[in-house]
Amino acid sequence: MKLRIYQIFVNRIPGIRQRYLQKRQGKKGFAHFEALLYLFWLNIQYYLLFRRNLKEPSTFSYYEEKTLYHLGSESSLSFRESPKSFARKLSSYDIVSFDIFDTLVFRLFSSPADVFYLIGMELDYPDFRQLRIESEAYARRKKYKKYGTYEVTLEEIWNQMEKFSGIPKSAGMRIELEWEKKCCYANPYMMGVVRELQKYHKTIIAVSDMYLTEHTVRNLLSSLGYPAFSRYFVSCDYQKSKHDGSLYEEVKNFFGSSLSYVHIGDNKDSDFHQAICHHIHAILYPNINHTGNVYRPEDMSVVIGSLYRGIVNAWIHNGLSLYSREYEYGFIYGGLFVLGYCQFIHHYVQSHNIEKILFLSRDGAVLLKAYQRMYPEESSKVQYVYWSRLAALKLSAQYYKNDYFLKFLSHKMNQNYSFRRIFREMELLDMLPEFCRKFNLSPNSKLTHKNITHVKKYLIDSWEKVLHHYKDQVTAGEIYYRSVLKDCRSAAAIDIGWAGSGAIMLDYAVNKLWNIDCHITGILAGSNSLLTPQSDATESFFLSGKLISYLYSQQQNRDLWKFHDPSKGHNLYWELLLGAPEGSFKGFYLDENGNCECRFKESKTNVQKIQEIHRGVLDFVDQFLLAQSCIGCELSVSGRDAYTPMLSIVSQKNKKFMEGLEELTDDIHIG
Repeated sequence: MKLRIYQIFVNRIPGIRQRYLQKRQGKKGFAHFEALLYLFWLNIQYYLLFRRNLKEPSTFSYYEEKTLYHLGSESSLSFRESPKSFARKLSSYDIVSFDIFDTLVFRLFSSPADVFYLIGMELDYPDFRQLRIESEAYARRKKYKKYGTYEVTLEEIWNQMEKFSGIPKSAGMRIELEWEKKCCYANPYMMGVVRELQKYHKTIIAVSDMYLTEHTVRNLLSSLGYPAFSRYFVSCDYQKSKHDGSLYEEVKNFFGSSLSYVHIGDNKDSDFHQAICHHIHAILYPNINHTGNVYRPEDMSVVIGSLYRGIVNAWIHNGLSLYSREYEYGFIYGGLFVLGYCQFIHHYVQSHNIEKILFLSRDGAVLLKAYQRMYPEESSKVQYVYWSRLAALKLSAQYYKNDYFLKFLSHKMNQNYSFRRIFREMELLDMLPEFCRKFNLSPNSKLTHKNITHVKKYLIDSWEKVLHHYKDQVTAGEIYYRSVLKDCRSAAAIDIGWAGSGAIMLDYAVNKLWNIDCHITGILAGSNSLLTPQSDATESFFLSGKLISYLYSQQQNRDLWKFHDPSKGHNLYWELLLGAPEGSFKGFYLDENGNCECRFKESKTNVQKIQEIHRGVLDFVDQFLLAQSCIGCELSVSGRDAYTPMLSIVSQKNKKFMEGLEELTDDIHIG
């Protein structure tokens, strides 16, 4: 009968099941009763109020959008007084007590149970995480039924695991403890507090509701760099808990009730309210994941998503630092993308025996730095090179004439561009008077759909003269790239995208214009999307393999290919993550000695703010690499996962979040 009821109210609707299990996880007592009330309310909504959106899990959405904090930097929500100042206040108490997990110790993941994925990986056991959760819940219920307490040890949990799974208890416990240690690290804020407290010679203790024994947690804290505490009170050893307050009484019985106590922890109930109820002063240290997950995406693969949220929440919300909005834009929304993109580049280069990796200016600047941090052994094959859409259009005008007219004219039509500005950007200003006389137009007249044909006709009729203007630039470009590609027969051009014309034109110039004989493959962050004019313009290059894309293309992640909309600024938001503060590259020129000289437009961006974005990106890469080294294997970030944090950024409801950041974009048409 019980199974039948469970099937009807829980299992029948996947979305209800997922929401209920998430609500119930780790709950007991009255909190368990609350979860049952929540289940009842979900069923009422679905069957009586016809909320059919509950049919799918709460994280089921291609385009999950979180409302982002826009009143300042997100870190301002958790920024605290310095560890030194906090320790000084704590020093007035006789006994200073700390919670362990989520206070003294952070885990790599946003949910503690997600470490079970890694244990299951090592054990080659499917659905290990769920089985481990269910075994712990069963062990706690069994313990309560027999002894009136929910406090269990890891051994008691594995007694049930061995029965349910067939995994030997001794091996399972050993592997779980190994992974628990790998995935834990010291909270830098609390490490500073504890070290300062030592100077006051205070009695420092650790108090935790946990199934790991005192011996285990003492060794764990020591391995993470914490000094020895005066005492460790762990619920499974005493069969008493903070949750019901009995463990606090054990602490007071041991040290004496006449002393003054203060307890610091992250749980509002067990660390704050229960401590106060038992006459212990309590200071809440808000849980970093509860605080940060409000703004973090969940529509990601389970391991990478949890690791991403864990890294971001710990870095932004530990209370130690107050970051700028630009820094957080890079760290939170750009770091995972840059890291995953570099992984993608590396794997392609390795599998295709590419000899050289060319990071094209300006978007390649921070990518190169990240790549060098991730793969220092490849330093000899990476190079930052100058190339831009503007330079490419001039050098390849002889062959890609249509693209020349498209970018210089069609994309500027009805955009308030004067003929003077158009001819100046094409570097044909000396031809402007003749054009104006021929068609009786003013140099200050605007390019429109009515007169664009006049410009095209004039330029086509004078095509040899146009090409002559770029002759020296072609020569200078050859000098530059012969030096870059000396003795090289294959190279990858790294460009954010979107059409891939930069890499295509570079391949043409290298092999057809200059006859250097070096095959160029374009590795893009993203391709032209469905919502881009001429969305399939370069599809043949993807078919041939001359272009490949990381985030999406017609061939992969088609939901993103259909979603990404340049008209809503999506391209610019991605480019803002990567663009170097230097001016756009104008092209190659010959100096008076016949050598190549690279020239740039004047930069209009705020250099310091752009550098802050890049600093955030690179700090995330460093944190991910540290996490990866703890786990001991590369964790591949898919293009779909890398795009997901940006989905909230591009949402219309987060327009206020981008205020102040959008102004950093410049030269959006030709650069």
